[in-house]
Amino acid sequence: MKWLLAVVMAAIVTAGTAVLLWWFKAPPVEIVKTAGVAGGAIVALYALWLNDRKHFLESEKTADERFARSVELLGNEADQVRVGAMHALAALANSTPRYRQTVIDVLCAYLRRPFEHPSHLAEPADPDQDFGDVPQAVRLEHQVRLTAQRLIKDTLSWRKTRKHYHLNLDLTGATLEYFSLDGRHVNRFVARRAQFYGITNLRNVHVQSVTLFSGGTFHGRLQMENGRFEGGISFQEVTFAHEVELSGDFGTAQLGRFFHPSPKAPEQRGEMKVLEGTEFREPATGWHLTGSTEAAGLGFGDHVEQDARGGADGVARDDHGLGNGKVPAKADEARAVRLDDEGLRD
Repeated sequence: MKWLLAVVMAAIVTAGTAVLLWWFKAPPVEIVKTAGVAGGAIVALYALWLNDRKHFLESEKTADERFARSVELLGNEADQVRVGAMHALAALANSTPRYRQTVIDVLCAYLRRPFEHPSHLAEPADPDQDFGDVPQAVRLEHQVRLTAQRLIKDTLSWRKTRKHYHLNLDLTGATLEYFSLDGRHVNRFVARRAQFYGITNLRNVHVQSVTLFSGGTFHGRLQMENGRFEGGISFQEVTFAHEVELSGDFGTAQLGRFFHPSPKAPEQRGEMKVLEGTEFREPATGWHLTGSTEAAGLGFGDHVEQDARGGADGVARDDHGLGNGKVPAKADEARAVRLDDEGLRD
């Protein structure tokens, strides 16, 4: 059928060329010769298009097979095989843009798997300083997880690149160590109940949508200098064991849209700039803020989902508690009115 269409098109072009040349009183030999060339060109171009289409479909099929095989290998018992699978996924994300978000989702899912390391108990603020005995299986899995963290960072768009793309991160409940997004572009960053060990580096990061750390713990320092959190931050029920660096040589962190402070303000260095129109879920007592700290007052109805069970998994301390007269009291109403544009429906 496709070739029949090409033949018909070639015939039309040939006849049209012949009529045009006849109109201009070209010699019969030239009419036949030129019309034939025009028709042949149409067939040749169509053949090239079909060839390119064939290669494209084969490339898409190969990418799908690479992805399926790599995901399968993530369940392999050998740590080096899992590391190889992660690198294969990262390479696929770089070569096939439609797989970028999918690869990020897979790597985040791996980090959400339960994991415990002896150093997290001995030296939670700086696990590298603990040199105690570690079971081999734990040590190997630890290296695989660090590879997943690094590849997530490498796959995200870099701040200094000309063309940016924003991907979502879901690290809910993950155990992270020396986690870094320095200079990366992110769309939505969800890390509810995540455990951050060592230094967490969010310097120069740009988060376009919400950043949610509800119920999480930062066991080491949190670096936020020059970070831009346009969609707001939730530190609801977050525990800070060490200092939060808000500004310094790298610049000043900027916060927009909403701020849900932790019950107890952490030790801080520098200040965070609050952009105009930012709402506060709770009074930010003890937080070092500058800018429009009183412009919007205590609102926050547009940003976090109400759930009487506490959260998607029913954990009580993840309850966002929006039944405060500022938003509809029923969860369904809150979802319908507030959450469509945030992508926060569980």
